[in-house]
Amino acid sequence: MILGIDTATDTMSIALLAEGQIIGEMTTNLKKNHSVRLLPAIQELMQECGVAVSDVTKIAVSKGPGSYTGLRIGVTVAKTLAWDLNIPIVGISSLQILAKSGMYFPGKIVALMDARRENVYAGVYRQGDALENLLPDQHIALTELLANFSGTTEKILFIGAIPPNLQDRIAGELGQHAVFASADTNFARAASLVALAQHESGTEATNFTPDYLKLAEAESKWLEARKKA
Repeated sequence: MILGIDTATDTMSIALLAEGQIIGEMTTNLKKNHSVRLLPAIQELMQECGVAVSDVTKIAVSKGPGSYTGLRIGVTVAKTLAWDLNIPIVGISSLQILAKSGMYFPGKIVALMDARRENVYAGVYRQGDALENLLPDQHIALTELLANFSGTTEKILFIGAIPPNLQDRIAGELGQHAVFASADTNFARAASLVALAQHESGTEATNFTPDYLKLAEAESKWLEARKKA
């Protein structure tokens, strides 16, 4: 049985997969403190599904990018459970999880998160026999990202909680070729996370680290100050 945990953004999602089937999922998309709500939500889902923590054989967690605080909450809980149960942990890209919600789109899928100051976290995917990563997940200026699609003749799906100002920029650059995912698919689901993780062997909890893709602002300023010293 796989327990999936995603707290990389305002979305908090958990799911259980047993014998290839999603047996339960709980998802909220609210600006609330994940640290207070995550463990009670896991307990509630397990009780509802009639399973015990000892039944879990693998932990899947969103490994980033995303909110530094949100990622640390999910990863800390995942690592603690995996270490305590002596089971592997599998990290899946937060952007790949988002992209899976657009898996039936016939063209390129751009999973995107606002990183502020007209920068984004983005990965470009296409669904074939599996979800193929065409452009590696990265922290990038929106202008630079959109340059990859200059002159495109195909529709491109943008998926994620994309603010109106960024949507306007994308639509202005790509016109009718830009398609924006509907509200019911614009957030990560732990059901997608565990589905992606089920064939991954994982790693020991002590060896697992998240992928932030960008240093926190405080860390960046500290390193810059060190260089000038």
